[in-house]
Amino acid sequence: MDAVSWWWVSMIYLLEGFAAFGIALDIGLLLMHLLSIVYSKLYMNKKPADMMKAEVKGVSILKPLKGVDPNLEDNLETFFELDYPQFELLFCIQDNNDPAIDVVERLIHKYPTVDAKIVSGGKRIGVNPKINNLMPGYNCMKYNLFWICDSGIRVLPLTLRDLVSKMQDKVALVHAVPYTSNRKGFASSIEKIYFGTQHTRVYISAHVIGFTCMTGMSNLIRRDYFDKSTGGLGKLAQYIAEDYFMAKLLSDNGYKLTLSSYPALQNSGNYGVGKFIERMTRWTKLRVAMVPVAVILEPFSECFLSGLLFSWSCLHFFSWNMLVVFLYHVLVWFILDYILFRQLENGHLQISKCDFLVAWFVRETLTPYIIFCALWDPTINWRTGKYRLRCGGKAEEVV
Repeated sequence: MDAVSWWWVSMIYLLEGFAAFGIALDIGLLLMHLLSIVYSKLYMNKKPADMMKAEVKGVSILKPLKGVDPNLEDNLETFFELDYPQFELLFCIQDNNDPAIDVVERLIHKYPTVDAKIVSGGKRIGVNPKINNLMPGYNCMKYNLFWICDSGIRVLPLTLRDLVSKMQDKVALVHAVPYTSNRKGFASSIEKIYFGTQHTRVYISAHVIGFTCMTGMSNLIRRDYFDKSTGGLGKLAQYIAEDYFMAKLLSDNGYKLTLSSYPALQNSGNYGVGKFIERMTRWTKLRVAMVPVAVILEPFSECFLSGLLFSWSCLHFFSWNMLVVFLYHVLVWFILDYILFRQLENGHLQISKCDFLVAWFVRETLTPYIIFCALWDPTINWRTGKYRLRCGGKAEEVV
């Protein structure tokens, strides 16, 4: 076989393989849709029967704070109203002049029976500002179970009981599916639909299959297992994505991670389409640094690009009309996303079907732009710092 013939044969096999990949990928994505819908129906927003009977264990709640936003006081107050008999609230604030101190002091005065205090000063041990802020609270907490929960999260009264009830033998960490509270505006709808569809689909599927997929918004952790696996919280300060490496180290040491029944309700007062794009770009940069193959596979997990590949594959193998297949693909994807979204909303939708459709379409079309921005500039702007990620996830601050 001459070189030209060999080249043509190679191209034919490559096209055949790519077309087969398109069909296999779409089948896999369909299974992820169905898996996440079934799991959400069975386990999400459910009050476990044994929740109120679970053994009461003391919990130290670490709240890293920096600055204030319009919803901060309302979010923090939900922690003072938790229905749980034994916990302490440690508000970690690095700057002694931070306005968040005034907000916390008002709440401590309003709820004098709650064991709460401010731990200020911080301790710089690495590039991660969140870990630096948390270290004084981590060093002085008095319970083996500790709950790291971001400042923009609001909780339900039974949230902590649910988390503790999941802390069974060999379970080292209980995390929550990221979601959002009901807020006003189109930007809120885009954010809610992203977390209620694409993110939940991947998050739940990864959990069920056994892949490491966790965000650090709300994590209940056993300190004895944690220190044994990681060497302590300070060891994670070299990473920006400390949550990913926290989960990976615990899993590598044979401990289990499980999901709570209630999602983590994000309720930041500062939100908008621009802030959403900025946040998703930052997350994409982190995934590319930790799992470089993500830059190739991740775009194909979205509706439109996977639909184009699947419709072309059907044209290649079956001579089906590409446009018709693509439109059916988008319709089925949209319906499945809507069903999953209803599960996360617990059946009580706060937006109309028309608003859902428009926000869903805008969110899907933003994805290529977000990936392009992440690849164009790999440096990460987070809080008040700028960071450069090395392959493997370790970070260095850009001065």
